[in-house]
Parts: sequence; structure tokens; C-alpha cells
Amino acid sequence: MTVTTRPPAGATSRTLRPTAKVLPEHARRHNRSLVLQSLLQQGPASRADLARETGLTRVTVSDLVADLMGEELVEELGVRPGSRVGKPATLVGLRADGALIVSLDLSDEQRLAGALLDLTGQVVLRRTSTLRGRTGESAVGAVVAMARTLVEQATRPVLGVGIGTPGVVDGDGVVVLAPNLGWEREPLAQRVGEALDLPVHVANDANAAALAEHTFGGASGSGLILIAVGKGVGSGLLLDGALLRGHHHAAGELGHVVVDERGDGCACGRRGCLETVLAAPALRAAIDGLDDAGRRAALAKVGRRLGSALAPVVSVLDLREIRLSGPADLLDGALLEGTASVLRRRTMAVVGEDLDLRMASLGADVVLAGAAVLVLSGQLGVS
Repeated sequence: MTVTTRPPAGATSRTLRPTAKVLPEHARRHNRSLVLQSLLQQGPASRADLARETGLTRVTVSDLVADLMGEELVEELGVRPGSRVGKPATLVGLRADGALIVSLDLSDEQRLAGALLDLTGQVVLRRTSTLRGRTGESAVGAVVAMARTLVEQATRPVLGVGIGTPGVVDGDGVVVLAPNLGWEREPLAQRVGEALDLPVHVANDANAAALAEHTFGGASGSGLILIAVGKGVGSGLLLDGALLRGHHHAAGELGHVVVDERGDGCACGRRGCLETVLAAPALRAAIDGLDDAGRRAALAKVGRRLGSALAPVVSVLDLREIRLSGPADLLDGALLEGTASVLRRRTMAVVGEDLDLRMASLGADVVLAGAAVLVLSGQLGVS
């Protein structure tokens, strides 16, 4: 650990004031994104509704809608039902079949899940293949093969490919480190993109899941943490609608916070990490052979440990929404209740009194949906 008390020699101060010139095309791209995001999250609306929702002028909205209709991304849906006074409002909405998105979920070590999704996040086609034992080049080959199969089966233009993967992923789609897949500094986005000649966007699977809950699952994203529980434990964080990545692109590594220094050894080399008690295999081992009361007590105990690890994060970031993603038979119930009890005790009332703690609404499809959001964000500016 390096402790710095003054700037290094030769360092210059940094300003938060933007220095790049804002061009008209930048503003138009931003406004286009606002319209698309409103239609995606709020559903069909009139042009006047969109102007009120986005803060843009009606003329600007009308021009943008016309452009989006020309791109076959938006369509008119007819007159609003129940309109009586004045000229009836014509609704516009996303054209779900305007394009398809290839989504891949690498979060399960045993299988690779893939799907074609429409622009509203609905799954059109699913495919799975085995990933057991595949690492390094073999794992990359499996990803390319699955993506290619889905592209070939698409009946409409493919907007791009989104991939949610375990590990640390930088902003360029390079998997900095994913030990279970044998990847280190793997330029996954570049390699898949070159193989398919399509835009490819890659993110950590928990980050993708958090984006999915925000875009398709009803979470506001103003202060959200999604905790993904599987073979390991990870989390994705959204603050004021923006994904938090961290200095090393490793924000959300909650699974390797030590909760019991005398606990079991962890894959990271330390003892008693949260992952050693909260990961799905550990939970199943803890309740094996217990009656219902014993199961509830064991799961509640783990929930209290999760609450202890979460309380500082919730307080420091002023989070309001907590979503758990993983096996519902393990997480929903006693474990969730144990987490809530500790969070109420260990956070200020102003922070903890209205915490929204529950299971992720998108279930097993949350990473696939998040991978689609990566493409929507990268190609259309929607987040």
C-alpha cells in the first residue's frame, strides 16, 4: 500500500472542467439517446410526452423520432386509447423487431448460455453449449462458435454482440483476469468482433446484471448494488445511473471481503472471505442434512454476515436498492431476512429506513439481458 501526502514531482493539477469542444453532433447523439432511453424504460409515448420526459423541445423530438423511424428503430403505434378532447395523440414506440442482439452469459462454469434478444430485451431464441473444462484458447473458441451460431440464426439485422463474463474487465472489453476461464489480458471484444465483423461489448457478469435490473427490471439505478451468487460472489454497482468500475476495473469485489478471519480458506489465498460462506456450493453444504428450522437458521446466519459486509457500502454510497441474483431456494427467505435485520441495525435511519432489498426481478436471464444492455448502450446510447 502506498501512502501519498503530496503530489509527485512534476505532477500537474487536474481539472474537472471539460476542455473538449462540444460539437452539434454530440448534442444530437445525446438527445437521440434520451428519446430511446425514455421509450425503452417508460414504454410507448406521444411526441409531446417525450418532450416533457426528456426536457427537449417538441420540434427536436419530432425530428429525432422521424430519424429513428427512418432507421426502423421506432414506429408509430396509432392513436392513444381514450383520447377525447382535441387532436388525438399518436403514440410511438420502439420497434422491437427492428434489430436483434446476440447475448452471451459466461457466468456458469459448466455451460455457456446464449440468446437472441429484441430491442426490448425479450428473448427470441436460446442456445446452450458445454463449457466444462474449457479454458484459455478453447474457451475463446467456444464463445466465438456460440456467437456465430446465433448470428447465423438471426432473421433480422444484428445490432451487436454483448458478453457478460466472470472476472475483471476493462472499458475496452479486455478481460484483465478471469482465473476460472484461464484468461489474463484477453482482448475478448476485439477477437470476437474480428471473427464476426460485428460490434462486441464485454463486461463483468455482475455489472451486466446490474445494468439489466436498471434498464429492464424496474430498478431506478440512483443507488443500486446487485449481488450475484453462484460458484463465486460478485456485485455490480450503479450510482446516479452510472456503472461504477473503480481504478482497477474491479469495483464490486464484495466476495473477497473477509467476514471471518478464522473461516475457511478462499481461492484468493486468504481465509474467511464472504465467498466462502455465501457462494452457492458453500450454502448447499451448510444446509445439507438439516431440517427446515435448521436450514432457516443456517441461511439467516449467512444473511447476517452479508448484511455486515454490505452495511459500510450502503452507508458510504447512500444506496437504496439491493438485489440478489442466484438460486432463489437459497437466497430468498431466511437469508434475505437476516441481511435486512443487520442492515437496519448498522446503518443510519435516514439510509436504512427505506432500503429496497429483494431478489433480482429478471431471474436466470439477468446476465443475458445485461449483455443486451451493453449493446444498446454502445450502439444506441441507451443505458
